[in-house]
Amino acid sequence: MIKNELFNKASFPTFCNLLSTDVITEDCKGQHQLSLNALHLFNGRILLQGEINSQTADMFLSAMLYLSDEEKPVDIYIDSPGGEVYAGLKMIDAVLSYKHPINMICAGTAASMAAVLLACGQKGRRFILPHSRVMIHEPLISGNSGGSASTIEKTAKSILEIKDLINGILAKQTGRTITEINNATLFDNFMSAEDAVKFGICDEVKNLFD
Repeated sequence: MIKNELFNKASFPTFCNLLSTDVITEDCKGQHQLSLNALHLFNGRILLQGEINSQTADMFLSAMLYLSDEEKPVDIYIDSPGGEVYAGLKMIDAVLSYKHPINMICAGTAASMAAVLLACGQKGRRFILPHSRVMIHEPLISGNSGGSASTIEKTAKSILEIKDLINGILAKQTGRTITEINNATLFDNFMSAEDAVKFGICDEVKNLFD
């Protein structure tokens, strides 16, 4: 049995510092001091918050490798506007190849690549909180898209290849046709929790502590 309590709570006046707050855990081996994030990881929880980028993906992969070695089920809480496609694909590969149960929970917003990651959760284990939302759209062009005609042509071809890849993943994970996904991603397509379930990105609207 592990007993947890916040350490020196009075010294943390705002909630934004909470994840780095020290937590005292107590078990048969005595007391241990951990950050709240480390405690969540120890208990099989990953909080994916903020932009998806190479650093986020590396941290996510490290957490998944640790939990895989521990042969633990995982709860992944997503609140993200999305981000870099290839960083997101690395995370998707980790989720799809995980050998133990994964619960994916949208807690806030899952947009763009974060929505694709949510859809790639294990069927029957993709949840969304009642007031959370999902957004899907076509891949966006980032950075400077100028240059020679050949460069622009290659960039456009690459964007279309990425679009086909992402929409293919969404079609497979949602049970929708490619045509349906293409039409649904022509614009910033925001969905309520109920709409996300109906579309096939999630399986169930669920309260946080059910």
